[in-house]
Amino acid sequence: MGPMKEIFTRSEDAVSEMVDFSIILSIMLLATGIIVVAGTPMLENTQIMQHTENIRQGFEVLALNMNKVVQGNAPSQSVEMKMYGGSLSVAGNNNYIGIDLRVWNSSANDFEMKYPVDITLKNIEDRFQDTAISYENTGVWAKYGNGQSVMVSEPRFTYANNVLVIPIANIDGTTSLSGSGLIRVTADGGRKAVDTYENVSQVNITVTSDYFEAWGRYLNESLQMPIVIDTDNKTINASKEYFTNIDVYIASSPMTVTIN
Repeated sequence: MGPMKEIFTRSEDAVSEMVDFSIILSIMLLATGIIVVAGTPMLENTQIMQHTENIRQGFEVLALNMNKVVQGNAPSQSVEMKMYGGSLSVAGNNNYIGIDLRVWNSSANDFEMKYPVDITLKNIEDRFQDTAISYENTGVWAKYGNGQSVMVSEPRFTYANNVLVIPIANIDGTTSLSGSGLIRVTADGGRKAVDTYENVSQVNITVTSDYFEAWGRYLNESLQMPIVIDTDNKTINASKEYFTNIDVYIASSPMTVTIN
């Protein structure tokens, strides 16, 4: 009985080892499955977030170069950008910017209204996944998912020493590309015009844009202009009266933009 008992004991040990191995293998397979199922979407989301951040940084570089054309510091600029499967286009056919001014006319000894700007506000826009990032009138704006728009970099409006300078980046072009890889955005400037208005007592700015919320916050916080928001029409109306009359310079810069 001794040898037989020893054989049975060894058999039970072998079975126990096989069971332990099977349990460990099952746990490993289960863990691997969980990592694959849970980890793959996480990696994809991380990659999308990184691509979105790269696009945002690319637009900040784009704005620096496009604004050289707007400000008359360069006749043209060309910027290389990387696409990650979205689309890049000259867009904003339904966008709009309007400016009107209340100006003192010393000859008539009274105020009169001037309407110097009433144009379509086109932009250069990248759409990737559920994010839109745009260069629009010297600033960079973004809209993530279903959230409100935010400002990435400020437009080149300036107000100091009772002088307000308003840039108008008048973009023309209908080009659009989609896919992945390197592309080039080129802006060729036209003849810049600067209109001067003295003794201005009130400035009204209307912006219709997909980024209207961010425009409203900028005009309100940076230029201290009270705003009225029309969400249905994606429009903000900003208006401010000045107790001391100011001078207003409106610098209009046409640009023809191509994407290839």
